[in-house]
Amino acid sequence: MLALDGEETMIQQTLTRLLPVTSAENVWVVTNHWLLDTITAQMPTLKPAHMLSEPAARNTAPACALTAFILEKTEPDTVIGVFPSDHVVANGKRFAEVIEAGVRLAAAGEHIVVLGVPPTRIETGYGYVEQGQALTPEREGAVPVRRVRRFREKPDRTTAERFINAGNFAWNGGIFLWSARTLANAIREHQPEMAPLIEKIAAAHGTPEFEKVFAALYPQIESISVDYAVLEPRSLKGEARSGIYCLPADFGWNDLGSWASLHEHLGKSDDDNVTDGPTDGIVAIQSKGNYVYAPGKMVALLGVDGLVVVETNDALLITTRERSQDVSKLVRQVHEGLGREDLI
Repeated sequence: MLALDGEETMIQQTLTRLLPVTSAENVWVVTNHWLLDTITAQMPTLKPAHMLSEPAARNTAPACALTAFILEKTEPDTVIGVFPSDHVVANGKRFAEVIEAGVRLAAAGEHIVVLGVPPTRIETGYGYVEQGQALTPEREGAVPVRRVRRFREKPDRTTAERFINAGNFAWNGGIFLWSARTLANAIREHQPEMAPLIEKIAAAHGTPEFEKVFAALYPQIESISVDYAVLEPRSLKGEARSGIYCLPADFGWNDLGSWASLHEHLGKSDDDNVTDGPTDGIVAIQSKGNYVYAPGKMVALLGVDGLVVVETNDALLITTRERSQDVSKLVRQVHEGLGREDLI
């Protein structure tokens, strides 16, 4: 909901980037009740019926599945794209080219398309896509297609280094394309306990009973990512039978879902000290690679490297860039241990 990279907020940028390949009336948003009013205000061109507010957080698989089951009722062949709202893209034209190629591939059969980000560093905060057979020749301007051999969960540093050195691994950036029917059938196959509940919720969509059914059944669904729920079990069929394909996200992708990513995006080098927001200046002595968000404060750094310091009106976060991907663990403890939903 924040404008971390320009005048538009991250979710507004996501919509703007998609408009060359679709129209606003085709866009759906899955969010929660804390953010619904803000998103509605920021995206007034979207249909109210396409704004789904989860009664409980259940990760990406149920969110993707619900949209697929709803659309399968009337438009089973329509291709659905999954686009997290915390990404930035440097080359919008190339982004559109890759998405259009992915849509054509997803529409051609029971195909699942994942966009693999060419890795730029050893990274333990992302899952990896192991790419297999190349199906198209690589030539300038084309969008190459490769089969997916396997999805790999977030690795330790030694394993991540091995992946990078192998040359056929990409980061899993969380952008997927599939038809409504393809994803719905994959959920039925790989998540037989989830499917009947999603089916009932989808059947109620568009009726006066929807919110009641949604609130009663959705919290019963397992909280699981679409990677674990569908992609990993499907990939175990083998690259020749899984129907999973990888296209390169070679359009200047970055994920601002962690403070370390934001440092990388805003800094000119890994050693830069980055301040974000309207600060009263920064003084740094024998300090490098720090990210500080402290609006209205003068920032002084002495003898510290690789820190993340984020101050808001009611909370202070101090961690390291290396551990910034684990902030979700803190959020969970604040929520469940302290009962402080107001800080999330």
